[in-house]
Amino acid sequence: MKPMIRNNICLNSHAEGCAAVVRRQIAYVKKNKENCEQPANTPKLALVLGCSTGYGLASRITLGFGYGTGTVGVSFEKAATPNKSGTPGFYNNLTFDYEAAKIGIVSRTLDGDAFSDTVKARTIELVKEMGKKTEKPGFPSKIDLVVYSLASPVRIDPKIGVMYKSVIKPIGAEYSGTTVDIMTGRLFTARAEPATEEEIANTVKVMGGADWELWIDALQKADLLAENAKTIAYTYIGPELSWAIYKNGTIGRAKEDLEHTCKAINAKFADTGRKAYISVNKALVTRASAVIPIIPFYVSCLFKVMKEKGLHEGCIEQMMRLFNKRIYTTDGVAPLDEEGRIRIDDYEMRDDVQKATIDLMQRVTQENILTATDIDGFKHDFLEAHGFDVEGVNYEE
Repeated sequence: MKPMIRNNICLNSHAEGCAAVVRRQIAYVKKNKENCEQPANTPKLALVLGCSTGYGLASRITLGFGYGTGTVGVSFEKAATPNKSGTPGFYNNLTFDYEAAKIGIVSRTLDGDAFSDTVKARTIELVKEMGKKTEKPGFPSKIDLVVYSLASPVRIDPKIGVMYKSVIKPIGAEYSGTTVDIMTGRLFTARAEPATEEEIANTVKVMGGADWELWIDALQKADLLAENAKTIAYTYIGPELSWAIYKNGTIGRAKEDLEHTCKAINAKFADTGRKAYISVNKALVTRASAVIPIIPFYVSCLFKVMKEKGLHEGCIEQMMRLFNKRIYTTDGVAPLDEEGRIRIDDYEMRDDVQKATIDLMQRVTQENILTATDIDGFKHDFLEAHGFDVEGVNYEE
């Protein structure tokens, strides 16, 4: 099998490659497991919404294999057919469940549209059933942690049945910026027309915080949140050079809504020991980031700088640091910025890292891009996210 790529989008995946990547992340967590050994405030049961790839998958691996946390994962994936491979997340979920079962970690995975009331109801019933059956001695009947890591281009509003589609566009003015074809290294100018008011609103409906709040409301109504339960959602801010298409664009508007939702959830939690968090994470290569204008070029330069400085982290390293150094600390206090957010993008946004990255971007030409940047690293991470270019996998079979 060979990767089928069009316009920085990979249309297929490799089962053995995906499984190998998941096992490697599990091995990393096991090797560094002592960093997860914290006091009694660590979670016993977590719900991971968007569990199959990227930060959601890394969260589930860290929780399960680092803390021994039982997990319920929800994601919308497609199985293989005789003529087409399954989605990467389909194989990732199978591998996680298989490896968890081998060492007795409780794991249940639901496939379906997490935006729907039907999947919310199925999840609630599953958690209730798990509590009744007593999976193993001391297994909790309530959820200690809810990780919200859903990423989807569309969402059907469960109340009115309307489908909303998100867009990656600037607001107010046309965007123009340098980006790169990750497979060839060709630099070119990407342009995007400004979003309409309807497109802005629809993107907020899909990528904002509405569904996160619906999940928390449903779990509270079902009395399935533990007394000191936590919930966390992920976001990205990035450098000012990307703000026109990201922070100040349609995606940024949706992320603002996510932060407003965090405050709304905390208001509901006011008289309890529960807490909601937003974690600002580092720029990484995901299936989505490869198609956002300027991001592939910026990340290729960023990776070059961070690797030279010994600061580079992938999804699994980020999530281990997030849970161990930010969420489940020995004193139980999560360090927050002035906006009340957790910053796990601190290495990326260091002044020296940003200066070196911007300087490098200004020096890159078509002639030196393959040597001056880490475009090869970006390409590798992109292919690896689909199970390709993985060491030890025989792609001729």
